[in-house]
Amino acid sequence: MASIKANCRKVACIGRNYAEHITELNNARPKQPFFFLKPSSSILLPGEGPLLRPKGTILHYEVELGLVIGKTLRDLDPQDEKKAFDAIHSYVLAIDMTARNVQDEAKKKGLPWTIGKGFDTFLPISQEIPKWKIPNPHDAFLRLSVGPQQRQADSTGLMIYRIPQILAKISSIMTLEKGDVVLTGTPKGVGEVKAGDIMKASIEVGGKEIEEGRIEVEVKDREGRYEFKET
Repeated sequence: MASIKANCRKVACIGRNYAEHITELNNARPKQPFFFLKPSSSILLPGEGPLLRPKGTILHYEVELGLVIGKTLRDLDPQDEKKAFDAIHSYVLAIDMTARNVQDEAKKKGLPWTIGKGFDTFLPISQEIPKWKIPNPHDAFLRLSVGPQQRQADSTGLMIYRIPQILAKISSIMTLEKGDVVLTGTPKGVGEVKAGDIMKASIEVGGKEIEEGRIEVEVKDREGRYEFKET
């Protein structure tokens, strides 16, 4: 597992790829796939410790299916499904964490919102899921709960842009390299977590949970120099 973090040079995250998630955040539906980057240093491996909430931030979770890229991909044709799926080495379940108030302020001021996505521990991932365990990544079921309450539960079949389109868009701009991770978007139900909360996430195929795809992580307050203040 440590190799995923060590070999990952970038994490490319598709935004607004589930219609009801777009609605719940009052965002506009994109006319084409768009993505942002998270640093590989934000990856939190299983058992590596708690998720750390920076001072003054409103912390939101977003459960997602992640693709671990297995070969170089550049200028992929969005119609070439075989080449797209051949480029995937394996999968992970991931929770894309967002400092929502930091992101919202940046959006309002027209500033980059890398800071709202890029803190250490802001990408808890599961164990690596062998490719054969998810024969169709557009037919898996994602769940996330906070404590006893289920918050997200939807099928990856609800993706607006499918994986070949996602990989084509990213690879038309920047080469995807072996070890990179691509997140495919989150369904509805995102919300806040605070110190003391425990998040659990899982993925199912054919109604059966994939053992390697479990995440359980506690939220704690982060010590350190950062505190959210107006930019």
